Amino acid sequence: MKSEPDECSVDDALAAPRATVPWTGVRNYQARNFMRDRMKIGDGVLFCHSGVEQPGIAGLAEVASAPYPDPTQFDPKSDYYDPGSRAESPRWVMVDVRALRKTRPLALIDLRAYRELAGMRVLQKGNRLSITPVSPGEWRFIQRLLNSNTGR
Repeated sequence: MKSEPDECSVDDALAAPRATVPWTGVRNYQARNFMRDRMKIGDGVLFCHSGVEQPGIAGLAEVASAPYPDPTQFDPKSDYYDPGSRAESPRWVMVDVRALRKTRPLALIDLRAYRELAGMRVLQKGNRLSITPVSPGEWRFIQRLLNSNTGR
């Protein structure tokens, strides 16, 4: 899951009550579908920072709620307002995310060098999605990188 740090950084999430933040503002149907259809409470999350000089993993988190309607879609003052969405059939959902820990930065550009991550969606050329699935093998490999001293 990617977030711009000026909107919600891993530090912001860790400082929030119960280290939990609402993941609002997803306005891409494919990312929404991943969140709505595939995320379960307790699933691991790679908390990535985007919109920075070196986008990449900044922390670990977990899904802390089932999907529910994103209230920003109904708020005309919100940057994420969607006048076409209706309360009786909301277009956009969100989950709550609980930050577990800040990690050493792992830049996405550096992760592309590992053949073990060759199929990882977030690393694919042209990927712009803020939410992409991670396979169990990719998750384990990144955990090993984060726990190693050298990053290799």
